[in-house]
Amino acid sequence: MGSAAWAQEDATVAFLMPDQASTRYEQHDYPGFKAEMEKLCPKCTVVYQNANADVALQQQQFNSVIAQGAKVIVLDPVDSAAAAGLVQLAQSQGIKVIAYDRPIPDKPADYYVSFDNEGIGKAIAESLVQHMKAAGVPEGSGVLQINGSPTDAAAGLIRDGIHKGLEGSGYKTLSEFDTPDWAPPKAQEWTAGQITRFGADIKGVVAANDGTGGGAIAAFKAAGVNPVPPVTGNDATIAALQLIISGDQYNTISKPSEIVAAAAANVAAQFLKGETPEPKTRLYDTPSELFVPAVVTAENIKAEIFDKGINKPEEICTGEYAEGCKKLGITQ
Repeated sequence: MGSAAWAQEDATVAFLMPDQASTRYEQHDYPGFKAEMEKLCPKCTVVYQNANADVALQQQQFNSVIAQGAKVIVLDPVDSAAAAGLVQLAQSQGIKVIAYDRPIPDKPADYYVSFDNEGIGKAIAESLVQHMKAAGVPEGSGVLQINGSPTDAAAGLIRDGIHKGLEGSGYKTLSEFDTPDWAPPKAQEWTAGQITRFGADIKGVVAANDGTGGGAIAAFKAAGVNPVPPVTGNDATIAALQLIISGDQYNTISKPSEIVAAAAANVAAQFLKGETPEPKTRLYDTPSELFVPAVVTAENIKAEIFDKGINKPEEICTGEYAEGCKKLGITQ
């Protein structure tokens, strides 16, 4: 495609991420977005900022990239409600906003790109239920539910999906927690309190991501619970993959963020050409593309993670995890 097709071939595009509690933004999302933008628009400038879970800081960063002349802003909001004002501000100046990973329910962005968060919640919960049934855990047994941040609309979707996945399972939710800022120490502290309260009645934990799941596992270990009941996760972080290999975490969700990052870059490039990207679906009245990811357990970790080249054995199968990797056929 000749450069004549570009309305903005040397435009500035901003990529604004919400926090550093999850390592994915620095390690996967931003590199994936930048690499795809370099292919699609070599002369474009990509400005990356991370708000470190601070709503006011994200607002400053948003104003700053507008001042720097950004034509498209990819926004993963710290606070989905507060982000509505940011979308309005940008759109009033003709700047396109792509909501990323977390939706902005109160004010439709120009496009939304994410994994299907409700589908993720449902999938991790259903996977746990099937595992508990296969292990002979009787109906009426209890589970804990650990949700993500109460200010994150994506966390709300994951929570709703978990409710659907547990509904009709025959297992009862003993207690449920919204984790401020998705912070693993807060999930750990809450779980420790529930272990004191419910003890051996806890037969499983549905945690909304790997950080909160890891916090729960740490609480069981600190309390001397052995074996740890099955705990879910989501994001396929290195730490979670190692916990699955060692048998401490039951599942996670493999969702290579690069897929969503590349899709966001494609939408940004279309906006810069003056085109309207074709929506695959709609969510919160916003044209959207939602990807459906895979649930990973010890049974399929080799096929989903290592055979697909998402991670290399040498990154994961270190030290105490080497033996588990051999058992699962990941290494020789």
